[in-house]
Amino acid sequence: FPAAPSASAPAAAPVAPTRHIRNEVTVLMDSVAQVQKNIRYASGYRILAYTGIERKAAMDLRNAIIQRLPEEKDYLTYKQPTYQLKIGDFFTRVEAQAALSKIQDLLPRAMLVQETINIPK
Repeated sequence: FPAAPSASAPAAAPVAPTRHIRNEVTVLMDSVAQVQKNIRYASGYRILAYTGIERKAAMDLRNAIIQRLPEEKDYLTYKQPTYQLKIGDFFTRVEAQAALSKIQDLLPRAMLVQETINIPK
């Protein structure tokens, strides 16, 4: 190894940057942020709470679930002759499982389904 410079040696002058890319990076980040604002859907999970032909049963179950999970959105769909009630927009299976555990006593046969979810604004 070469010997360490002695204290009497002149100190090197600091080097100033010659090419700044901060403005370019800022423009790129702004364009990425703008694209991200336009994304409305993602792959995620919902709780399938009810599948059946009785609308009243679906609505009663929906009201009971809203009492327990007021912050979650519900989706009631009808494809003749079947009603389906799904709950929530969860990005991860862990989030969906946590919500399902809160209503497990109401819905012992409820299950998680992978689906395209709405991204909350």
